[in-house]
Amino acid sequence: MTTEILIAGFGGQGILFAGKFLANKGLFEGRSLSWLPSYGPEMRGGTANCSVVLSDEPIGSPIVTNPDVLVVMNLPSLDKYENAVKPGGTIFVDSSLIKREVKREDVTAYYIPATRLANENNMPTLANMIMIGKVIKECGVVSTDGMEEAVNKIVSARHQNLKEINLKALKIGEEY
Repeated sequence: MTTEILIAGFGGQGILFAGKFLANKGLFEGRSLSWLPSYGPEMRGGTANCSVVLSDEPIGSPIVTNPDVLVVMNLPSLDKYENAVKPGGTIFVDSSLIKREVKREDVTAYYIPATRLANENNMPTLANMIMIGKVIKECGVVSTDGMEEAVNKIVSARHQNLKEINLKALKIGEEY
């Protein structure tokens, strides 16, 4: 099984971090993977997207042009990538920041007020992980077992105090 995922939004929303989490989680599960970040020169505030491919067999290309799963954290990303999703695919929308609905009828759309949930839970920078928690629950791209191992790998040494809050954000998304 191969799943191509595209995560997109503004720089500073944790787009690359979310993709890195999924890639590391896949790695710990023994999956083949690729993680390809892309961001504008402005970085924080500019556009950012991240392609993640998780597979049970070798991956031919890290480039995702027609994702199975699209995670969008802002309206420009939904406008740009909605039509690229494969028919039958899934789109996850941060409905706190994106007020329009997905126009396509051949995909499944989930509307998660991730930014609002993050703010209400005193974790304003973790809307990205709330979205990923929901992706994992609905799409099963990786197992919910062993989340701590992947979080431990991607949280830097100077931010060790943020491990638990990242796990909490994943749980909020999973339970939404």
